[in-house]
Amino acid sequence: MPLYSQQQINTIAAKIKQVRFGMFTTMDHEQVLTSRPLTMQQIDSEGNMWFFTSDEAEFTQDLPGHPEVNVSFSSPDQHLYLSVTGQAYLVRDRAKARELWNPLARAWYPGGLDDPHLALIRVKIQTAEYWDASASKMKQLVQLAKTAVTGRAPVAMGKHTTICL
Repeated sequence: MPLYSQQQINTIAAKIKQVRFGMFTTMDHEQVLTSRPLTMQQIDSEGNMWFFTSDEAEFTQDLPGHPEVNVSFSSPDQHLYLSVTGQAYLVRDRAKARELWNPLARAWYPGGLDDPHLALIRVKIQTAEYWDASASKMKQLVQLAKTAVTGRAPVAMGKHTTICL
């Protein structure tokens, strides 16, 4: 993998390291978009995001026919908003599950690693967009006040970046 791609993967991982909970959006067989919160377990060095799931979850049945997904993360306190698109695959890999396992996962999978419905979702990241509005609240308020007075769009409200892997 080229060095720049690894740096981009590291950038994405660093942005969402503290967030971890994402709204995972899929398309069902009727082409209806649905979302649910999932906890990201890892972004690996190849640009895959990993999630635990149950193979009984209805949305997992839609992945083979509609693998395109979006996972959005937000942390208003950190002024961070990130949207990831990619291809999702349902995976049954006990070694990978063991690698990612943590005590909090037991709440959802009481049978632990031996839970017969424990599965993983691997999302191969294709693009990630993030908005980092790290400007101070006071600066944001001043910009919004200017907008209200002048009618012109605010400037310098944050940084928008798109990463393609």
